[in-house]
Amino acid sequence: MARRSKIVSATLIAGALLLTSLGLGGIAMSAEAPPAEPAGGGVTAAHAGHVMAPSSSSPEDPDGDGYIPANPPVTGVTPSTKEPPHRYFHEFQANCSVSHTKPDDPIVYPQQPGASHDHTFMGNTTTDAASTTASLDAGRTTCKAPGDKSGYWMPTLFNADRPVLPIGPQTIYYKAGVTDYTSVRPFPKGLRFVVGDPMQTAEEFRHHPGFVEGWECGDSFFNIEFPEDCPSRPEVQLNIRFQAPSCWDGKYLDTPDHRSHMAYPVVNPGTNNNVCPADHPVALPMVEFKMAFPVNGDLSHARLASGPSWSFHYDFFNAWDAPTLKALVDHCVVGALQCDARGYDQTHPEAGAALDENYELP
Repeated sequence: MARRSKIVSATLIAGALLLTSLGLGGIAMSAEAPPAEPAGGGVTAAHAGHVMAPSSSSPEDPDGDGYIPANPPVTGVTPSTKEPPHRYFHEFQANCSVSHTKPDDPIVYPQQPGASHDHTFMGNTTTDAASTTASLDAGRTTCKAPGDKSGYWMPTLFNADRPVLPIGPQTIYYKAGVTDYTSVRPFPKGLRFVVGDPMQTAEEFRHHPGFVEGWECGDSFFNIEFPEDCPSRPEVQLNIRFQAPSCWDGKYLDTPDHRSHMAYPVVNPGTNNNVCPADHPVALPMVEFKMAFPVNGDLSHARLASGPSWSFHYDFFNAWDAPTLKALVDHCVVGALQCDARGYDQTHPEAGAALDENYELP
């Protein structure tokens, strides 16, 4: 199957340059964004803006120990080893646009405005250092589905000193990460986690279980560094795809390292099937970022606010309306369809859609 890079029109590219030159509403250029670091697998993305945060209390973690218990926890679950009928797709999309940038991270640095490197936020328009499940619930969203109040964010990409922000709705997949797609259940409200690690080496980035095709541009794929052979054509963009862990321990909405309560599926011994590990038995949707940045040509001055290209990572804070998320998961993931943001599969029109023409529950 031929690979195709994300395409936008010259008009959109011009719009991006205008937005970034004038400043998108809410942009906060981070003083912590470091210069690009030299290439090499042994060089870490060292910086002051995303190391493990000291304990900080928040309304959801009043004792500041980093643990936010699920209420109620999910118990009595064992990883499913069933093999339902094979279906190539079991997914839907959350299409969300960039809302603002800010040197905040309510997961790693809760209640500490300006403590992080600069992030590009999508989805909930209110996401900042003070965000909680309740505040996100009360916010608005740039996602097509009004019920998706979740916060999605990643380090801001800079080309020299100019921020490069994705234009229009970006593709965030919700997929089955395990073979038994019928065992996947919706995210619990308030679940949050970090995908990847800004302190990882280039080699760790390449071998990360969430790595899909690395940095892509034109016909160049699987790049750890920003590709040098990125065609200078209006329709070409820099892309990245990266997958999140999809197995949950059922106990915590967050843990001190913002990762330990989640795990990637493993191969069931003696089979080619993916299952959740025993200590993280609850199968949730696998989030996959597919981001497109309107930049091409000479990328020698490109860098992330978190450091070099291999410091890419992202954060997810679930604030979906529970019935809306359940409808999409049940219809598209459990139902083994390839759905858009309405929960509609064009190849299976007889299945209908999970949401109405306004992307809301009918």
